[in-house]
Amino acid sequence: MPWLTTVTIVGVVVLAALVWLFIRTRSKDLIEEMMTKRRATAKAVARAEFLEGPNRIPVALSLMDDRIVYENPDIDAYLETKNIEEIEYDDETSTGHSVHGRVLRLRSHGHTFEFELDGPMAHHFETVLPAKHSDSGQRRAG
Repeated sequence: MPWLTTVTIVGVVVLAALVWLFIRTRSKDLIEEMMTKRRATAKAVARAEFLEGPNRIPVALSLMDDRIVYENPDIDAYLETKNIEEIEYDDETSTGHSVHGRVLRLRSHGHTFEFELDGPMAHHFETVLPAKHSDSGQRRAG
């Protein structure tokens, strides 16, 4: 009977892996659907990772005329562009971690929002949403 326990454990592990793979694939599909929906009216749309502390949350990032929208099946949020005080593009996060692409860093009302974009999409965003620094005269290297 020990073999039955082993087979059961292996079956549970395989099932868990398949469920995780399905959820991950479906989440990517939903993000792609959100991006497709936004492309008709947005200046730029990209798959990005919203960097929130140690978490990397996949989102559809869209630059609209008056706001930046970031969304996924669990998040539907935006920042109004009129309230964004600083826009930066960097090769690392504000905590000093390296990234594979570029970080789009937005500051609004004392909060920092960071999104990792791949290189070509970061370049496109930088073209349509150029860097902007606050009037304090302090500039960060980037």
